Amino acid sequence: MAVHAPVVLDFTGKTALVTGAASGFGAAIARAFGAAGANVVVADINADGAKQVASELPSAVAVHVDVTQEQQLRDLIAATDQAFGRLDVLVNNAGLPHRRASLEDMPVSDIDFQFTVNLRNVVLTSKFALPLLRRQAGSSIVNVSSIGAVRPRPGMLMYSAVKGGIITFTRGLAVEVAPDVRVNAVTPVASETGFVKNSLGTEKFTDEMRAAILKDIPLGRTSDPSDIADAVLFLASDRARFLTGVILDVDGGRSI
Repeated sequence: MAVHAPVVLDFTGKTALVTGAASGFGAAIARAFGAAGANVVVADINADGAKQVASELPSAVAVHVDVTQEQQLRDLIAATDQAFGRLDVLVNNAGLPHRRASLEDMPVSDIDFQFTVNLRNVVLTSKFALPLLRRQAGSSIVNVSSIGAVRPRPGMLMYSAVKGGIITFTRGLAVEVAPDVRVNAVTPVASETGFVKNSLGTEKFTDEMRAAILKDIPLGRTSDPSDIADAVLFLASDRARFLTGVILDVDGGRSI
């Protein structure tokens, strides 16, 4: 029987910028890139959290950024160039859900915020990063959407809608910037991260909440941040060199 060498995703000498990297999916993604040899820009509005994650990595800088602010996004790209002189991977992970509510009950300010924090930030960060990404062969963008964009549920309409916008943006940008830059996205299912507190108003799932979610996930569990990090690293790696415009469901089968 042939023995196959393990698949190693090596990012030595490359630079990855991860937004929303102080906790949850973003922190797991930043740590995974660091473990794979990359220089990592850990960007988050939570400056202390970003510094903590960066301190754990072999080569990393923390950058405080509010992704709703255009100039701060421009400054983030400039800080990346100044720190490492290159950008190979942009991971647009930053975003926030809204508290579960029907469209009729949602304040207009909350609706506007969903567009700004979850879609506009992805568009602008990509726009400002593209000149730097184009300087490196094999560069890529990986956007973090949500399985709610594929299978929306009542109470999370606006979050699902703007995350759906990320899917369309991903596919359209993939065509527009090819062959210089690949653009893909992941659509995670629920994870017991800060998403739970923000959307449900509780620190963690109750047994009832967990049971309601798990009944729709064939693999029988919620996602772990490492599941998302593994998928992002694959899409950003040379192993996915012929993939662009791909929307990868990381959902344990919930989308079926």
